[in-house]
Amino acid sequence: MYEDLAIIAAFVFLYSLSSGGLEKTLFSGAIVYTAFGFLLGPLGLGLSNLSVGTEGLRVLAELSLALILFSDAANANLRELKSSFRIPQKLLLIGLPLTIVLGFGAGVLLFDGLGLLEIAIIATMLAPTDAALGKAVVTNPAVPSNIREGLNVESGLNDGICVPILLIFLALATHTGTDGGTTTLAIRLLAEAIGIGVAVGVGFTYIGGQLLKRAAERGWLSETWRQLPVPALAIACFSAAQALGGSGFIACFVAGMLFGGYAEQRKHKLLLAAEGTGDTFALITWVVFGAVVVGHSVDALSWQIMVYAVLSLTVIRMLPVFLVLTGQKLRADEKLFIGWFGPRGLASIVFGLIVLEEHLPGGSTITVTVVCTILLSVILHGMTANPLVALLAKRIESE
Repeated sequence: MYEDLAIIAAFVFLYSLSSGGLEKTLFSGAIVYTAFGFLLGPLGLGLSNLSVGTEGLRVLAELSLALILFSDAANANLRELKSSFRIPQKLLLIGLPLTIVLGFGAGVLLFDGLGLLEIAIIATMLAPTDAALGKAVVTNPAVPSNIREGLNVESGLNDGICVPILLIFLALATHTGTDGGTTTLAIRLLAEAIGIGVAVGVGFTYIGGQLLKRAAERGWLSETWRQLPVPALAIACFSAAQALGGSGFIACFVAGMLFGGYAEQRKHKLLLAAEGTGDTFALITWVVFGAVVVGHSVDALSWQIMVYAVLSLTVIRMLPVFLVLTGQKLRADEKLFIGWFGPRGLASIVFGLIVLEEHLPGGSTITVTVVCTILLSVILHGMTANPLVALLAKRIESE
C-alpha cells in the first residue's frame, strides 16, 4: 500500500509542476493520468498492486464529480446563461432523451446477447457528459460564452437526471419494482432525485452562505481555515442529498450556482481549495481507472463493443444535438462543436460501478462497453480539445 501511495504522490507532485505546459498540448490531464495508471498496471510495467474495490472507486469518483460540479457551477456566468439558457434547456429536455433512444436502437442492432433492459441501461449510462473532461472547453475564453455556459449547465445536470432513469431500468431488470407499477416508480424516482437534490442544494447553500458571511464579518475565519468551508459545503450537499434519496450531483450543481451568485467577487479565492481538491481526486480516479479497470477489460473487447463506443461518441451524441439546436443562432460548425464535446467520464464510471453491483446476466458486456467508451473519450476528446477550440476561434475571428 505504501509503495503505491508513494508512486501516486510522486506523480501528483511532478504533474503539478508541469500541468500548465501540458494543458497547451494535445495531451490533456485525463490522458496523462490514465496512461500513467495503465503503465503501472498488470498490462504495463506491473509496478502497482492497487486493489481498490468497487465501493472505494465509486466514492472517489463521486466526490471528484461533486467537487467539480460545484466549482464549475459557481464559476458560471449567470448573466450569459440567462440570455442563452435555451441551449442547455434543449440539450437536456429533448437532446438527452433522444440520445438514450438512439443509443438503445444502436444497442439492439449490435448486442444480440443482451436483453432490452440491459441495452437501455447501457444507453442511459453513456448518455451523460462529463464536466471534468469538458473543463478544457468550458473554461477556455476562446470558446463563445453561450457555448461554454450551455455545455457547462448540460454536463452539470444531465448526470443527475440520468440517475432516476438508470434506477428505473435496474429495478425492472432485477424485478425490484414497486407494486405501483413502472409509471409510479418513474415519477417517484425522478421527483426524489431532482426535488431532494434542489432542496438540499438551496437549503445548505443558504445556511452555509449566511454562516460564512457572519464569520467573515466578525473576523473568525483564519487564513489557515479560509479555504476549507467551500469543499466541505460541496461534500455536505452531495452526501446529504444522497442519504435522503435525492441526486447529490444535482444538489452540488444547484449549490454551486447559488454560491457563485452569493460570493460574487470573492468566489475565485474561496473556490481555489474546492477546485484543487476536485482535480486531485479526479487525477487519482483516472490513475486507478487506468491501472485497475482498463487492464481487466481488454480481454473482453469485441468488434461490437468497439463499434458501439465509436457510435456513442459520434452519431448517438452528435445527431440529437444538431437536431435540437435547429432554430438557435448557431452556425453548423458550432452545433457540431457542441455535439462533439460531450465527453464520457466520471459519471459513467459511477453508473458502471452501480450496475456492476447488481450482477446482471450481461454485466460483463455492459461494463466493458462503458470502459471502452470512456477510454476512447479520454483520448479523442482530450487530443482534439485545443485544436478544435483554436479552429472555432479562428472561424469566428474571420467573420
